[in-house]
Amino acid sequence: MGHRHDLKVLADCWSRRDLLMLVQVLGISVSAMLTIMMFLDVINFGSLLILSVLNGMLKGLDMPVRHTIVTETVDDRVDWGNAIVLNSVMLSSSKVLGPAIRGILIATVGVQYCFLYDTLSYVPAIVTLKAMQMPPKASPTTIGQNETWQKLREGFHYVSRVQPIRNILLLLVLQGLMGISYIALLPVFAAEVLHGSARIMAALGTAAAVGSLVSCAYLSTRRSILGLERLIMIAQGAIGLSLISFSLSRHLGLSILMLALVGGFSILQVTSSNTIIQTLVTDDKRGRVMSFYALATVGMTPFGNLLAGSLAHVLGAPIALIVCGSFCIAGSLWFSSQVPQVTRWIQREINPRAI
Repeated sequence: MGHRHDLKVLADCWSRRDLLMLVQVLGISVSAMLTIMMFLDVINFGSLLILSVLNGMLKGLDMPVRHTIVTETVDDRVDWGNAIVLNSVMLSSSKVLGPAIRGILIATVGVQYCFLYDTLSYVPAIVTLKAMQMPPKASPTTIGQNETWQKLREGFHYVSRVQPIRNILLLLVLQGLMGISYIALLPVFAAEVLHGSARIMAALGTAAAVGSLVSCAYLSTRRSILGLERLIMIAQGAIGLSLISFSLSRHLGLSILMLALVGGFSILQVTSSNTIIQTLVTDDKRGRVMSFYALATVGMTPFGNLLAGSLAHVLGAPIALIVCGSFCIAGSLWFSSQVPQVTRWIQREINPRAI
């Protein structure tokens, strides 16, 4: 556990470019090992489990560093919002292009080449990071275990003390548990509810990603973070309504539309939360706060999948999504009472900075 806490603090103490470079080098090493083992047909459950755990640890460091480095590459704080949104566009695009490329590779040359493609995908990232010219950062000093825990506590107390950040993160936790629970149930809806084939499953799987791209295009046109707090509230409620509508739909076209709305509003909520937090959090705590952000989004996904699967087992998939959607709507109603406070906090923070 100590090493995991160290990772959360590293993003605030070390050069984020160097950390991201290290993660990419380690990532390509793990991916290359998987590729070689797949081509040699010597992979087994034990080795796959170990390499998957290593890959998960690297992702745990990659996400907060990848998010926080965006603000270091943009000099003018006014442009931070657009830069953060563009970063989300790239991540959302990968959700559309990645499965498409993977499907083409599996159908044409075999599953081994998916691993080879993953390995080669690290090369452009490494070359790009190598070419980046970042402002020099003070040389890090060795961090002892006590100091690591102290810095971690500082980050936790900061999140707890600043109520708007805490409330935004709590809503993200709800979104991670309930808002994206539909992903685990898509095969059930494709096969049992819509009575479709693998093609239906593919259409449902890409609908949300397409909707997210539309939302990113809209967010990229915004210049101010003021008003994003209301967008967060609206998006959370819309996610709930869309999930309920999807659970009741028995027509493919309507189901695809509802999933596109879920994906679009999910990006609106998550990216707006990301933009507010990154723009206004103090520089020395941004890495640790973004670690909590990553925990609230990606970290809740496995628990959300488990919860959705358990509810579907007991109540059936449609009722399970109705329950999840209802919780999303309840979260939106709760956050509506917090919006005035978040708005005042944003106004107080941005006025001195003339954003």
